[in-house]
Amino acid sequence: MEPPLPHLPRGQDPAGPLSNTTRTPASRRRPSWFWRWRRLLFLLGFFFVTAAAGFAYLLLLAPLPPATVEGETTFITDSTGARLATIDNGENRVPVSLSQVPPVLIKAVLDTEDHAYFHHGALDPVGILRAAYDDLRGEPLQGGSTIAQQYVKQVYVGTERTFLRKVKEAAVAVRLERELSKNQILERYLNTIYFGRGAYGVEAASQVYFGKDVSRLDLNDSAYLAGLIRSPDTADADVAPAIANERRDVSLNEMVRYGDLSSAERYRLAAIPVASYVINRRQEAPQVVDTGIGTQYFIDYVRRVLVARFGQAAVDAGGLRVRTTLNLHTQAQAYDAVYGYLRPYEPAGALVSVDSNGDVVAMVGGRDYAQSQVNLATGTAGGGSGRQAGSTFKAFLLAATVHEGYSLQSAFPAPPQLILPKANNGQDYVVNNFESESFSYPINLIQATALSVNTVFAQLEAKIGVGKMVAMAHAMGVTSPLPLQPSLVLGSADVSVLEMAGAYSTLADDGVQISPHVIEQVTTADGHVLWNDQPPRNRVLTVSDATQVDYALRQVVLHGTGTGAAVPGHEIAGKTGTTNNYDDAWFIGYTPTLTTAVWMGYPQSESEEMLNDRGGPVTGGTLPATIFERFMSQALAGTNSGTFAPLYDFPGRLITGASAYYSPTTTTSTPSSTTSTTRPGGSTTTTTAGSSASSSTTSSAPSSTTSTTRPGGSTTTTAPGSTTSTTAPSRSTPTTAPGLRG
Repeated sequence: MEPPLPHLPRGQDPAGPLSNTTRTPASRRRPSWFWRWRRLLFLLGFFFVTAAAGFAYLLLLAPLPPATVEGETTFITDSTGARLATIDNGENRVPVSLSQVPPVLIKAVLDTEDHAYFHHGALDPVGILRAAYDDLRGEPLQGGSTIAQQYVKQVYVGTERTFLRKVKEAAVAVRLERELSKNQILERYLNTIYFGRGAYGVEAASQVYFGKDVSRLDLNDSAYLAGLIRSPDTADADVAPAIANERRDVSLNEMVRYGDLSSAERYRLAAIPVASYVINRRQEAPQVVDTGIGTQYFIDYVRRVLVARFGQAAVDAGGLRVRTTLNLHTQAQAYDAVYGYLRPYEPAGALVSVDSNGDVVAMVGGRDYAQSQVNLATGTAGGGSGRQAGSTFKAFLLAATVHEGYSLQSAFPAPPQLILPKANNGQDYVVNNFESESFSYPINLIQATALSVNTVFAQLEAKIGVGKMVAMAHAMGVTSPLPLQPSLVLGSADVSVLEMAGAYSTLADDGVQISPHVIEQVTTADGHVLWNDQPPRNRVLTVSDATQVDYALRQVVLHGTGTGAAVPGHEIAGKTGTTNNYDDAWFIGYTPTLTTAVWMGYPQSESEEMLNDRGGPVTGGTLPATIFERFMSQALAGTNSGTFAPLYDFPGRLITGASAYYSPTTTTSTPSSTTSTTRPGGSTTTTTAGSSASSSTTSSAPSSTTSTTRPGGSTTTTAPGSTTSTTAPSRSTPTTAPGLRG
């Protein structure tokens, strides 16, 4: 039996020191914690060095990331600079320079958000520690972010709550302060920060909360805006008046703390509720001002023009400054002339007035934009359709006639009904005079224009050619498609009030066509001109041609169908127009300085007749002529509207062999009973029943002074030359027949 091994101390090999086998001590076999975590520590160190290098790169080398594109409000003014409307994409933003911001607002913002802004860098370590300490104490004082950091968050990096975003924010802020001055950053900040109610920047906020420019803000206003920065949506005085007072008071307290306000003044201001001087949301100024005079229709049309040229994005958020041609004072007169006269249950009306430069100075597109957004003045361009022009189209045939070298003294028979065989695409074309009027002798084009005799103009159109009339209408400014059909001279095509006003203004401008336009100039917010809208001037008629047509259209107002449009003290030329069944009624007239087109009808239906308005049917010589007179009397008051060029003769060839000079001397016998009736527009018609009248006629040379006695009344017109006395002939018994009316 072997003896037991002796007891050895721990760690000693039983084989003894001479043994070939050895053991490692326990201290060597168990590595230290550093050794055990060396790989993780290496990775952490690598990431730290990489992050530091990246931060240094962002801080020193990397360019600034592109700023977020900020929408800016577009402003529209009238021709005098008075504000008409604003357009935005939901972000109301109006940049201003730092010099426009009152010092009291700057102090309120800095005291509330970053008092030491001008004394620290882009980052404020002391402020961060102070903010953390205040947060632990539960005091609602300043946050840790500087003004530069807040601006960077709004414009460059967004508001996501992540560590990486905060690092990036700090890096970009440092980089920003290397490239911009403190004042530049502060100006950008004040123009960027959100204040609630869709307002970005101090100017927009000043408008939506106080209804005034930022330069007019006082101490209490400024304190409230400064308090809004931290919680713009929850501190709206209209939503939470108590919170609004609290946020305002925080700003006041900070101003006292930093010596910008006395305690006594602070208590005085704090006693005033914020809700007492902040505009209620329901009372905010609308996007379109002066809605009571129909400016919305004009603004809508202006916006369509802007979008077509600059695109939707530029209009909604490009900060355009748009000066239009509208004059608010004239617009108010126009709206009153139409809807201050027409009763709510009567047909609708539209009016466009254009000056000698083609500027649309007034546009009435409807009664109430809130009820209907269709602009009745602009036709298809305003969301609706055109309307038939009636006999206002006769002016274009007159212009084509004199342009072709024919005389206005050319005469035609004027029966109550005329049939032109196969003139309408192979079908007989039947034309009827208004109320089947007829004359017992041929009448010249001046008389036919004054009395709007359809059968005469149908014959004239057949002689001149409908194609030449269409070409003249387009040259003078009609932009709508015009079909080559014989009824066109009686206004069977659909046109807009705007284009008809522009076309007639060609006559007012001595034959020079200028397209009517609604925009004078468009600039950027800093004044860079983007567009000066100056339409070209195209001569389409000679001065002599225009003078002759002016003369004929003046007779309409002096003693024809448009006497109701006369404006005392001013020379007026114009033309009435009434379509079949009284669906549409027009009066378009002008002085040498101003052209105005008036339309009436039922907008919801192009076939609804105006038969029983003001005691009878509506024609161009009744309500439209009255509206024209109401407007022009106000618009021309105290102005020199000019005079038309004198007309000494009627040059040109006669279209037919017979000629009835203007106002020939005629004596008419009336063997049977005579009935006198009043024509629409104020003129009088005499109808003689029984046997036909006998008459004798004496004619003078074209350049004559003519005294004319019209049926049922007398009127005198003057031109140089000899004198001729005239008594108008009798009319035959009326017959009725369908057709477009004069």
